[in-house]
Amino acid sequence: MAVLRIGVGLMAAVAVAALAFSGGSGSDSVQRRYLPAGNVLRTVLRFGDERVVARSSLGRPVSIEWDRWIGRAQPLGPSAPAWARRMYLRSLLVLRTLTDRRAGGAIAGAREGWEYVWPRDASTVALALASAGYRAEARRIARFLLRLDLDAAARFHPDGAPVEGREAQGDAVGWIAAAAEAAGLQYRNPSLVWRDRADYQEGDAGDYIGNAVAAATAEPQGIPAGDPAARRPAQREIRDMFETAGVLAREAGDPDAGADSAAAWVVRPFALHTLYPAARRTLLHIAARGSRFGILPSEDWDGGDDPWTAPTAWTAWSLAALGERRAALRLMAALRRDATPAGLLPERVDARTGIPTSTTPLAWSHAFAILALRELWP
Repeated sequence: MAVLRIGVGLMAAVAVAALAFSGGSGSDSVQRRYLPAGNVLRTVLRFGDERVVARSSLGRPVSIEWDRWIGRAQPLGPSAPAWARRMYLRSLLVLRTLTDRRAGGAIAGAREGWEYVWPRDASTVALALASAGYRAEARRIARFLLRLDLDAAARFHPDGAPVEGREAQGDAVGWIAAAAEAAGLQYRNPSLVWRDRADYQEGDAGDYIGNAVAAATAEPQGIPAGDPAARRPAQREIRDMFETAGVLAREAGDPDAGADSAAAWVVRPFALHTLYPAARRTLLHIAARGSRFGILPSEDWDGGDDPWTAPTAWTAWSLAALGERRAALRLMAALRRDATPAGLLPERVDARTGIPTSTTPLAWSHAFAILALRELWP
């Protein structure tokens, strides 16, 4: 494998980002399957930097295929700044890198423990690709998701087999429904159970705002009439359960739970219009308490002070949709600070330095970045 015309500064970025891709302990099988010939990272780095030409084991320039693919992307609006276009293109390339182009399994990251398909993460990847004009790729991911046994686990292997160790979570059905709709597919959901399940924070089971919002637009099929455990909640019910002092709290019936950034999902992608005022208040409240590197998932977050890039990006997406452009741009500026020199988004960063403290890149974060950028510069 030869790499031609690569600058010293970029070579250093390659070394740093290559370690970040594997988290220092990447699985060889994951690297082989999702980073073919070891060249994809260099292809990601090619945009916005010196020209990088990598040759695969077959002797063909990898950049040709990837140039053609990225050339199909629906561009951002003409007023989009250069940094936004770079983040957009690199994010698209990251999503392609982390998606099995035959089966459609979109893994969270190329690292042991992250080389799994989480339904909500992969659904967001499908939404982002569809929004960027990659309808066929989005459809392939959605079809993969539609085949999963969602009651079996929280995450799945790229072949669709459930991964033991974490119980099913309450938002999977709603996110897959959104992905299927974006990909132009009909959705036949066999069950809908969101109460008393873990949510995106992957802690104890409970009745959480993110699960309720995701379930509110999913249409259950084959559920006995009147079964309260398997019906979608109404918007009024969500407000009654979660609104406290004008904001949407994380857990039903717990006024001390604090605001949850998953309130953003009320606006995008689930569009629960009657809840927009409460969502606006919640997101502005959370954004005002963020740092220069972004926000925490929720006010009651007990996982330390490190900001998380996916909540930062999804909050920016929904604030932009609500017309709160200034607040959205502040969060996008934080996301830019979080990115590595290679333009890759970590799962989270150190609260003081902005240095990545977890998996880099994270597909979920790049997917939400794409959606936020397209909302800001359609």
